[in-house]
Amino acid sequence: MALKTDILEKLTALGLLKDDEISAVMREAENASISLQRALVKLGLMSEERVLEFLAHIYSVEAVNPLNIEIPQAVLKLIPEEAASKFTVVPVQKHGRTLALAMADPTDMCAINDLKFITGLEIKPMVATEISLAAAIEQYYMAQDDLEDMAKGLDDEDVEVLEDGDEDDEGLDEAEQAPVIRFVNSMIADAVRKRASDIHIEPAEKIFRVRFRIDGTLHEVIKQPARMKSAIVSRIKVMSDLDIAERRLPQDGRIKIRVDNKTVDLRVSSLPTIFGEKIVMRILDKGNLALDLAQFGMEDNALGNLKKAIDAPYGMVLVTGPTGSGKTTTLYSALNRINRSDVNIMTSEDPVEYNIDGINQVQIHEEIGLTFAKSLRAFLRQDPNVIMVGEIRDSDTGSIGVKAALTGHLVLSTVHTNDAPSTMDRLVDMGIEPFLVAASLNLVVAQRLLRKVCSQCKSEIEAHPEALRELGIEPSEAKGIRFYKGRGCSKCSNTGYAGRQGVYEVMPISPAIRTMILDRAPTDQLKKQAVDEGMLTLRQDAILKLKAGLTTIEEVLRETASDT
Repeated sequence: MALKTDILEKLTALGLLKDDEISAVMREAENASISLQRALVKLGLMSEERVLEFLAHIYSVEAVNPLNIEIPQAVLKLIPEEAASKFTVVPVQKHGRTLALAMADPTDMCAINDLKFITGLEIKPMVATEISLAAAIEQYYMAQDDLEDMAKGLDDEDVEVLEDGDEDDEGLDEAEQAPVIRFVNSMIADAVRKRASDIHIEPAEKIFRVRFRIDGTLHEVIKQPARMKSAIVSRIKVMSDLDIAERRLPQDGRIKIRVDNKTVDLRVSSLPTIFGEKIVMRILDKGNLALDLAQFGMEDNALGNLKKAIDAPYGMVLVTGPTGSGKTTTLYSALNRINRSDVNIMTSEDPVEYNIDGINQVQIHEEIGLTFAKSLRAFLRQDPNVIMVGEIRDSDTGSIGVKAALTGHLVLSTVHTNDAPSTMDRLVDMGIEPFLVAASLNLVVAQRLLRKVCSQCKSEIEAHPEALRELGIEPSEAKGIRFYKGRGCSKCSNTGYAGRQGVYEVMPISPAIRTMILDRAPTDQLKKQAVDEGMLTLRQDAILKLKAGLTTIEEVLRETASDT
């Protein structure tokens, strides 16, 4: 038994346990068929960390938590899984002819002698809790076997992790790499090749699953027993330079990987959940970043209005839309249009997603006080021509941005509203006076991304009359339109969609609209005036894309709201 009854008595003698608590521990161990150590932790009488400290004191050996360190595969192979399970041990480090061994009972000379014979090495015992050892054996041995099987079918050719400070995979033969390393590399490569924007690794009670977000929709690609999740999460945390010992707080990091001779950045976020850490990796593939506004698919009038606003010497241009709607790409494309040697462009971003030559980009760090507002104030002392603020989320940032726009600077930013006309109300709600909004604002762009019908498997369909009515398309008009849907094929992973198309609501601030903002006109009146002046709403622009055969009726209804 990992925690002997005589050690329980020592805990009592030191005043750490009472007699009735010892009885409760022994009763719980018997009733639940668990060890005394597990019962002690389960009853909340001592934390696992406190148990480890006590064991190290009692045995006078170094304490270790095998889950909190990265153990080389070569060290793990020194002790077979059967021996590790039999003696409840995990090899930790090898120094010359000495093997450091995490043990539940470092005084067990039978185990030490047997393992000395098996390995041919001197054994240096260290103490670990039974709980951590059991989890580590499952993670490092049982999970490795399953990952080995999974990794066999994965192709990670032309995959290389860059700037990985903990270990260098370059030059290693594939067979010599740990299965978890090959599995994670191949999973990332698969996501990049499938044009995924995000990888979700999600733990549950008995399983973990991996999902890819492709064209804005999540698709499950892997579902496996939960015992493998720890090894995968630990590997990703090592790659992104996160603290693998910290499982209670969210963490953020980055990975750079080369796939098929193309360098890709990944933004990594870990989040503790009740069943373990969830990992989300945002894939930032600069090779897929289109920075030409003409390729966005905007209608000619809308594109002309946007270019005119960007080319203006001062004023504010705002882009609005939900997360993942392409706002950052639109802003980068606008900056790319005016990125010249005679223009000083400063950006404040959280995070900096893509590095663009010729632009001064600042990463926000709110934990040290570097906020959007503070960086914006600093920008004004840096002689800027153009300022981009990642998001206007409070009155402080909004007020400084407005003042910058009124004092000879072009200011670009994003704000969260449902459509372009609602932006005025949002700014006023932040505490910015209507006369400042009216005077500073040049143009607002609202946008969404619609999934495009797969060109490989698209087929013509008959549109449902009810759907046409909801779109406002008359039956007579529908006769001249060809509607499509994807059947599903290998190119689109049987989804029927491949790629995405932007739809845009571009609202210039005309003299009439400025007057209405000053008069605090309601949003619906602003929208009517903008439409009368030629603005296409999101729904109208989406219907044009539908008529062009680019998307489906379902996508238009899912992503855009009715104009009535």
